[in-house]
Amino acid sequence: MGDSSPKQMLILASGSPRRRDLLAAAGFSFSVISPEVEELGSEVLAAVDLCLANARLKAAVVAKNHLDAIVLASDTVVTLDGVNFGKPADLNEARENLRLFRGKTHQVMTGVVLQRGEEIEEFVETSEVTFRPYSDEVIEEYLKIVPVLDKAGGYAIQDHGEMLVEKLEGDFDNIVGLPLTKVLANLSKMGFDVPQTDA
Repeated sequence: MGDSSPKQMLILASGSPRRRDLLAAAGFSFSVISPEVEELGSEVLAAVDLCLANARLKAAVVAKNHLDAIVLASDTVVTLDGVNFGKPADLNEARENLRLFRGKTHQVMTGVVLQRGEEIEEFVETSEVTFRPYSDEVIEEYLKIVPVLDKAGGYAIQDHGEMLVEKLEGDFDNIVGLPLTKVLANLSKMGFDVPQTDA
């Protein structure tokens, strides 16, 4: 089937520029629809359930009006010691998050839902990030140079992450917001012609 087939239509159900950039860099052609949904709050569920539940909400809203396309929706949650961290409400919350994270290892979980009509593939990818024991001065400098209010946990691994991060384990793209390797595998499972890589 050619790219004009409805089966080969891909819609990103997200307003995140990072997810858009990751998909584009991987060679995908896709459209973007940012769904209007009331996401579940960070205290409602365990992180692994929360990120998947919110991804399902986003996918369902877009998929019901685009039955032939594959809708890609995802949601990222940062969790530390059983406490979930979504996007901070303001810089004070972001500052407190960075104080809590320093010198510790937290998990970044991204729930992904691929939906075409009634057909659904879904998964959760988890990465671990260990932060340096940085000072309050480093926190202030980081908040000056990186816009953090639209990012889970209040930081961006790809923006001056070296100021905060000591080590990471798992999929780097997952920490940015979309675990591409597993997305590609699940799209293939649904019969989508994924872009060819040099690997």
